Amino acid sequence: MFGNHPQRITPEPGQESVWDYPRPPRLENSTKQVRVVFNGVPIADTHRAKRVLETSHPPVYYIPLDDIQAQYLVRTNRSSFCEWKGRAGYYTVKVGDREAENAAWFYANPTEAFRDIQDYVAFYPSSMDDCFLDDERVMPQAGDFYGGWITRDIVGPFKGEPGTWGW
Repeated sequence: MFGNHPQRITPEPGQESVWDYPRPPRLENSTKQVRVVFNGVPIADTHRAKRVLETSHPPVYYIPLDDIQAQYLVRTNRSSFCEWKGRAGYYTVKVGDREAENAAWFYANPTEAFRDIQDYVAFYPSSMDDCFLDDERVMPQAGDFYGGWITRDIVGPFKGEPGTWGW
């Protein structure tokens, strides 16, 4: 046991355990195709994403603004603060007659360690119709605070489930 959270799941070959991710988090380039779809429209598609890896969390993928259909992003007044990355701003995603409020976030002026995600946007997979890594449909991280992307190559347990706030 790690404190009061469940036992780390041992990864199989080709898998990663979120309990092997660092704290503070690490930023790295992704080699996967990252796609986001909302209301039937592909709003993001890139091979140039960056992912943030943090202990107990599935990776969060940040997509360069150049690879996003930015006409579907509407800036909101919401903001939040991350001790590692700095002050985040938010977008509502609006496509046709549907919208997902505060469904994407960005760091206009990230800390030095995360400078490489400036002009990148992350999406909550739970707010989108579909998010894909290569051709695999992503499962969203539980809860409405985190935006991790769960795939078959990531094992937990994951923070965000009920009862995990104290981890």
